Amino acid sequence: MYIMAAGRPTKYDIDYHPKKVYKLCLLGMTDEDIADFFDVAKSTINLWKKTHEEFSDSIKKGKIEADAAIAESLYHRAKGYKHPEEKVFMFHGQIITHDTIKHYPPDTGAAFIWLKNRQAKYWKDKSEVDVNRKDDDLSKLTDDELKAMIAIKSKLRED
Repeated sequence: MYIMAAGRPTKYDIDYHPKKVYKLCLLGMTDEDIADFFDVAKSTINLWKKTHEEFSDSIKKGKIEADAAIAESLYHRAKGYKHPEEKVFMFHGQIITHDTIKHYPPDTGAAFIWLKNRQAKYWKDKSEVDVNRKDDDLSKLTDDELKAMIAIKSKLRED
């Protein structure tokens, strides 16, 4: 069923779009991806979000659920986890099963991503050094600050 608006007819389908956009958001699609999927402009998606509460709610719900699932997976991957597992063996032509616990060690890459996003103050990728210092007393600088200043000034000369 299509809803008619003042002016030209809308492509919005109240029976189709909210259900479909929820599933698209679970797949990680952005608003631009959703606009491409429905073959409309991103501004149309924004208009639909403003004028169709069920569409807006479906987008929010889908994105929140998708982000939460990925965050949970990243968290478990970062700290390591375990789960029950049934091992299957073949012994003298017979299938034998054995219950065991499968262990996954912490993943440093996942831990770094988690910390970089949750504790950015301490785990960001870059540090900032003021190369425009007013005082000329370089003896007060740490070795790391001196190295950073030299690297930055060298890079500026190259450019």
